[in-house]
Amino acid sequence: MIAAVIMGRKGSKGFPGKNLHPVAGKPLAFYPIAAAKGCREIDRIYLTTDDDRLVRLARDNGIDIIERPPELVTDEALGEDVYRHAYDFIKAKAPDIELIVLLMCNAPMVKSEMISEGIRVLRKNPGYDSAVSVSRYNMWSPLRARKIGKDGLLHPSVPHSALGDTMGLSIIRPRCLDDLKGGLLPQRWMGKRIYPLKQWGGLDVDYEWQIPQVEYWLKNNSKEE
Repeated sequence: MIAAVIMGRKGSKGFPGKNLHPVAGKPLAFYPIAAAKGCREIDRIYLTTDDDRLVRLARDNGIDIIERPPELVTDEALGEDVYRHAYDFIKAKAPDIELIVLLMCNAPMVKSEMISEGIRVLRKNPGYDSAVSVSRYNMWSPLRARKIGKDGLLHPSVPHSALGDTMGLSIIRPRCLDDLKGGLLPQRWMGKRIYPLKQWGGLDVDYEWQIPQVEYWLKNNSKEE
């Protein structure tokens, strides 16, 4: 069984109500829901939330609800703990979980085809822990960032030769959530052997000024209805 878990809460401070903000005529959270529903390999879809309005949107789309406890909706709560809570809920009902597709309500730039690609990759490569969406942003790469040193001058911030930015889709094996401590920081739920699902322009919406970029991407890339 392949389960999808969509994560969203109502307590955003930088962009209040962002998950239900209208984007191209639909709530922002509609798009990851549509991507999950359009993926033929996914058997069950769950939303973990504390937001009654998100619950209504999910139920209107045939999505199961996981009530998120108060301690997992604070600013200090870690995503890995939210996903582990959802995983334990699902496993109690369906212990034969093959893969878990992790999505976020504020990450609309995910297509059903990309989810299917990640599932195919993991089925073909049992040694991989996960497959995640990545986009390249050279302008904002940490490789270009500088820090002020003790001498008062600018110095390179990151010594690595290449980095990728993780975006709104993670497809993981249950073993990653069974052994969170064994994963790589900062997203330990991805495990250690992580396959990149390359896309253009993906992002998580945290501010209202990002909405025009999302609408541009949806207009040119999304076929979801």
